[in-house]
Amino acid sequence: MKTRALFIGRFQPFHNGHLYSINHVLEKIDELIIVVAAAQYSFTMDNPFTAGERIEMIRAGLGDLYEEVYIVPVDNIPSNYEWPRHVLSYTPRAQVVYSNNEIVRALFRNYGLEVRETPLIPGVSGTIVRRLMIEGGEWEKLVPAGTAMVIKEINGVERVRLLWKISPRMVGERY
Repeated sequence: MKTRALFIGRFQPFHNGHLYSINHVLEKIDELIIVVAAAQYSFTMDNPFTAGERIEMIRAGLGDLYEEVYIVPVDNIPSNYEWPRHVLSYTPRAQVVYSNNEIVRALFRNYGLEVRETPLIPGVSGTIVRRLMIEGGEWEKLVPAGTAMVIKEINGVERVRLLWKISPRMVGERY
């Protein structure tokens, strides 16, 4: 029997840390399902990109690895307890869930699936990429070239800057 795994993230945007983790996971399992979580959210500071745009970013960022994965967008639901069942109703069957989010791991573990973490690249996260976009920093070096191309095509940097400009500020810097 083939081992199939879920890799869950928001991918806001898809970055080199995600790509590194996917390569790691593909060395250990037969098939990978990338779950684009919180698919219904977009045009907010924490979730600036639509599910469709995130799928394009992932596809472009994966290059030849795209042939080895499924990509499935899944909306969030109000009940965290029910969320694993909701996710699994949208995806092919899987035996393993990869996530570095403690809540996601606990939820799927309670649902009876094996849960594993992936290695991280220090200094790479969606929050850092968005912050560099706002500040005019070198965000492109933190994402695969294909992802950068999609972000440019959709004017993603301008969108993130606009969302930052109109978002309510908290005390101190908000990223």
